[in-house]
Amino acid sequence: MLCACSQRKDEPVVAPWGTVNDTASTAGFDLNVIQQSGQMIILTLSGPETYYDYRGYRLGTHYTLCQHFADSLGVSLRVELCKDTAEMLGRLASGDADIIVYPLHPDSLWPGWVVDAEKPLLNEELHRWYTPARLDAARNEMKQLLSRGIVKRRVYAPMLDKRGGIISRYDGLFVQYSRGISWDWRLMAAQCYQESTFDPQAVSWAGAKGLMQIMPGTADHLGLPREKMFDPEQNIAAAARLLAELERSFSEIRDRRERQKFVLASYNGGSFHIRDAMALARRDGKNPHLWSDVSRYVLLLSQPEYYQDPLVKNGYMRGTETVDYVEKIQQRYDQYRGVRGPRPSAGASLTPQKATNRAHRSKYQ
Repeated sequence: MLCACSQRKDEPVVAPWGTVNDTASTAGFDLNVIQQSGQMIILTLSGPETYYDYRGYRLGTHYTLCQHFADSLGVSLRVELCKDTAEMLGRLASGDADIIVYPLHPDSLWPGWVVDAEKPLLNEELHRWYTPARLDAARNEMKQLLSRGIVKRRVYAPMLDKRGGIISRYDGLFVQYSRGISWDWRLMAAQCYQESTFDPQAVSWAGAKGLMQIMPGTADHLGLPREKMFDPEQNIAAAARLLAELERSFSEIRDRRERQKFVLASYNGGSFHIRDAMALARRDGKNPHLWSDVSRYVLLLSQPEYYQDPLVKNGYMRGTETVDYVEKIQQRYDQYRGVRGPRPSAGASLTPQKATNRAHRSKYQ
């Protein structure tokens, strides 16, 4: 979990280079105390090799390796992001953390791991545990995660019955719950197809579930019981609440169609990353309320000169996926806009089974 800074203050700090800080200390806070406390703290920089957030799922080769090391110690792993190497070194010397994780650190015998000099037992255990093969295994683990099918799902047709005006078995639910947030139900349908291809049992490798691919942590936030995440109606209802919440957070974007693009991008990539891209667009004289301007910076957040910019608060982002996500939903929405679908007054009564029956009958009429 990405956490705010917390300093250990029990004893005076002796920095790795012999500098004494009279206000705090890490003396004695070695491996045995780390194991007793149940937590190891690392400092790192955001990046594809180190650590980044993907829809609430933590990724990065070195993060994965650190997690395996923490598992071997029987402790949890706490990650704190820093802006640069100087901040990491300063905070390590102040006793804020146990290990620095940075792939290119020149003074390390490790692939960028620097242990607090006041923790010889931790350093010894790390030397015993680490092998180059473990780093290779972590890299392969990341490659497999990112290269395999992102979502396990059955693929349904994007249009159940075009002649009968039925997009999916869930049209009635889209009508019902989009009405409460003043969205076009066909836009929700287009988003659902992009998320799960209308498979209510879809599960992503990151743990997102159901028609609208809601993450467990997001389900908790939205009041969706985890045991109900595969329920079509509850999943769609929770997604509508999330869309409404995101739309309120972008209320300064006055053009509704533009605002919806930002909402969709945030649903996929996180509003914090989208805010970073907006800040970069504003800096460069672009329109931060125009998706065509901001999407360029969403793409650039995968490059170090951009995700390490002081304006960027949330680091690296896999922007190509998010930009593609918005574009495909908009394209499918344009296709769906010619579909009349169920009448609003009958929206809630069109159950999935009724929609399927209607589609079946229309084929033979």
